[in-house]
Amino acid sequence: MTFLKFNQANHKLILIKVGGSILQDAAAITALCLDFKEILAHGYQIVLVHGGSKAINEALKVYGIESTFIQGLRVTSKAAINIIEMVLCGQVNQLLIRKLNHVGIKASGLSGAENQLLLCDYLASQYGFVGDIKTVNATHIKQLLANNLLPVIATLGVDKEGQAVNVNGDMAACHLAHALAVDQLIYLTDQDGVYDSQGQLFSELAEEDLKHLIAQSIVTDGMLVKVQAILNSLEQGLRQIRILNGKQQRILTEAILHEKKRGTLCVRTTCQPTLKKCV
Repeated sequence: MTFLKFNQANHKLILIKVGGSILQDAAAITALCLDFKEILAHGYQIVLVHGGSKAINEALKVYGIESTFIQGLRVTSKAAINIIEMVLCGQVNQLLIRKLNHVGIKASGLSGAENQLLLCDYLASQYGFVGDIKTVNATHIKQLLANNLLPVIATLGVDKEGQAVNVNGDMAACHLAHALAVDQLIYLTDQDGVYDSQGQLFSELAEEDLKHLIAQSIVTDGMLVKVQAILNSLEQGLRQIRILNGKQQRILTEAILHEKKRGTLCVRTTCQPTLKKCV
């Protein structure tokens, strides 16, 4: 495994992306923070990346802005990006910081729009203010980790003129994981993992399996974007990525500390997917 120079030799780095309705569930957030605390106590370091689609949808509705998606990506107007920035940075990010602090974890919040952390060009014009991440400046994140702080990153990007742009959280996690050379990338969602067309859960998928799921339109909408991000991460060199249901009690400690088979494990090596339900 690759270890970052700013870490002690026994510190492994995990990037965890949390999204879905988990961020609307106070009990689930508290349980995850307790998991984070236990994992940190075992010598790991964590970078936490978050979206906030549910809270964004609610805020946009209040302001009379319709939420429109194309292939799982949010179409974002100038008015919408201002609200998205307010929700992600002022609401969701600060909530996570408070919850982490409450269980005794020192954390620092930031967004991908700060210090050109996630520098973007624009995606196709049909998406509006949606960024295509081109470079990652991870210097500040490394400094936070070196100071034993847990970085909590809101998934915004910035263009070369300093305009904040919306970026997909799963794609942002992929780029950050690559830039930080993490040991593990974990996506926490409100689903158990990736399902086949019959509703059975895949316990393990290789790159070719992921390509097949995309080509056959078995994964759609938000899961399609997640699987595309995972495939990109594997192609960039990450050995394995896991999708877990963040609402399940102690799911992280079981998967990381006890190495139990949970969720869907995506790997670089070619293998046949297992369709049995994870237990």
